[in-house]
Amino acid sequence: MRDLNYQLKQLGHRNRDGSYATRADRERMLALFANQLHDLGFRHMRADSLKPKHVEGLLERWKAEELSAATIKNRLAVLRWWAEKIGKENVVARDNYAYGVERRQFVTNQDKGKDLDSATLDQVSSPYVAMSLQLQEAFGLRREESIKICPTWADQGNVLRLRDSWTKGGRYREVPIGTERQRTVLDQAKRLANGGSLIPAHLTYRAQLNAFKAQCQRAGINRVHGLRHRYAQDRYVQKTGWQCPARGGPTKKQLTPEQRSIDQRARLEISLELGHGRGQVTAIYLGR
Repeated sequence: MRDLNYQLKQLGHRNRDGSYATRADRERMLALFANQLHDLGFRHMRADSLKPKHVEGLLERWKAEELSAATIKNRLAVLRWWAEKIGKENVVARDNYAYGVERRQFVTNQDKGKDLDSATLDQVSSPYVAMSLQLQEAFGLRREESIKICPTWADQGNVLRLRDSWTKGGRYREVPIGTERQRTVLDQAKRLANGGSLIPAHLTYRAQLNAFKAQCQRAGINRVHGLRHRYAQDRYVQKTGWQCPARGGPTKKQLTPEQRSIDQRARLEISLELGHGRGQVTAIYLGR
């Protein structure tokens, strides 16, 4: 713990432009992280050994302490600063939404899912953008994942592999391939990518991301994250046999003890498929 404390203190001294408030605030926060990580059992850490499991461990502790959303967001900002200074930006998700702490009103039991109908998809002129959208709908992928994915490498027959360099938080994961629709979309993506990614050979990721945004805007496709919501909701029905609260299904209070057990298991499994580590995060997608 002493080594990590010292290294983080030196890291905090590097400049005064911090992402938190003042350098003193940041240094106090880094010292707190070192102590809490030690308490969580991470006894031999160095400043450059920060990993997603450390971030998840801290988040679990902060939520158990019932800290306010504002406090957690401030701490995440300092964690991102730490990750940036050691060249591991992907260790911490780029936005707080991934951890379920972006807003307190995120659990509204309103349906935020979106369907990708053929008429809308026909308005997208780029085959690469259209394919990324279909992968988001079929597998619940994030936008970045759906652009960077190499379909041939990802296809393992019964699961879709996602490299850590494509995902938020740098966490490798697998998504089940269980429907004919998923198989059809993935085979189409493989033919289009021809062994590569869904970024055209002459473009960078940043250029393709800009093209994706422009194409969606022209086609009137807003809030593509809604495709991910719909994936989660469809998976919930498959796993439980009933609709989630966001689509008119029973709330937690209305479930029997047996149904609650099924509900909890389904939420955890869906959370892992979406790239989260906790079942509670699915309230964003499913309601509660």
